Amino acid sequence: MKALVAGATGKTGYRIVKELVAQGIPVKALVRDAAKAKELLPAEAEIVMGDVLKPETLTAALEGCTVLLSATGAAPSFDPTGPYSVDFVGTKNLVEAAKSKGIEQFVMVSSLCVSKLLHPLNLFWLILVWKKQAEEYVQKSGLTYTIVRPGGLKEEDSDDKVVMEGADSLFEGSLPRTKVAQVCVSALKDVASRNKVVEIVARPDAVEKPMAELFAAV
Repeated sequence: MKALVAGATGKTGYRIVKELVAQGIPVKALVRDAAKAKELLPAEAEIVMGDVLKPETLTAALEGCTVLLSATGAAPSFDPTGPYSVDFVGTKNLVEAAKSKGIEQFVMVSSLCVSKLLHPLNLFWLILVWKKQAEEYVQKSGLTYTIVRPGGLKEEDSDDKVVMEGADSLFEGSLPRTKVAQVCVSALKDVASRNKVVEIVARPDAVEKPMAELFAAV
């Protein structure tokens, strides 16, 4: 197994890279800023230059990889086209590149509540709408996929336990980004994760369960 991580210098993406390295999985980090990547990412990660909005860079970046994890997302800005471009078009470009290279599994980090049109986050240029469109593109692609919808993202880790449900089951809650990374990397090793949409939060009073058991129950 060899992984490509798109959005590798993002707050969740770099944690996914670190988790892959920690588990001994060779990883390429797709980045636009090599200097930032070298400062942020583990030395074991292979840095490759590319941009999800430049499809010609993606097939080259995927060379030698068997799985792809996408933690891309539009940065907050005044650009109304940001979520459409990054969350939808960028994901579409990644999917097409993955198909052309025979990628075995596509893991996408999405968001809780993407099906709720009237959610406040859609005031920010319909960000959840475009994430949902991206999800649907992945699901219809023919690729083996796992779509991970985390709740509110926390920078600090905690001892809270991961709670996992199927699509449109959880509508509130949060969890550390490190736990999102752990779920994404675990999905690569567990056949029960394949072709599923999973929603995740973390709660202090939840019962701790092995990741395989969580995936199998969805």
